[in-house]
Amino acid sequence: MAERLVILSDLWGPRKGLWITSYLGYLQQYFDITYHDTSQLADLDLSHPTAQALTAAFADGGSKRAVKNLLSKETRPAHYLTFCAGGTVVWKAIKEGLPVKSLYAISPMNLHREADGPDCPSKILYGEYMEDKPSQKWAARTGTAIEVIPRFGREMYSDEKVIQKVCQELLEESLRKQYQGL
Repeated sequence: MAERLVILSDLWGPRKGLWITSYLGYLQQYFDITYHDTSQLADLDLSHPTAQALTAAFADGGSKRAVKNLLSKETRPAHYLTFCAGGTVVWKAIKEGLPVKSLYAISPMNLHREADGPDCPSKILYGEYMEDKPSQKWAARTGTAIEVIPRFGREMYSDEKVIQKVCQELLEESLRKQYQGL
């Protein structure tokens, strides 16, 4: 039986690019996948979507609504793959009891403001040019593995090289766990 993998999008969800289909294409044959659009979880007004408007609405109550809605939808343990705001939502939901086996977050927003890390194996991927990425000191204090990818910014998760890297790491970890269970 395939492991559960819950994917949370960035604030754009499927509205900006088709990059998410690449992740799904690589991973769907190995995982039982559930996908959540973070802007829908946050109940954001999408009538005039701009990066500034979405980010402001997410900070002004949207994040809390997304955490609450995710907690009501996801009650079984799962692995999580998240993008941008989706990583922030899962990080906060873990502290409120979300059952998480592991977290792989790419470009999560504002984690440098968090005091402690989640109680699960976690890996955070940031682009070199992201301004609000946490320091290695923060990573050590929170017990979080951070990898910084050179020459990338916040939306690096839409690049095919990053997509292949992330999917390969997720698949290798899944296969490693399967072989340990034999």
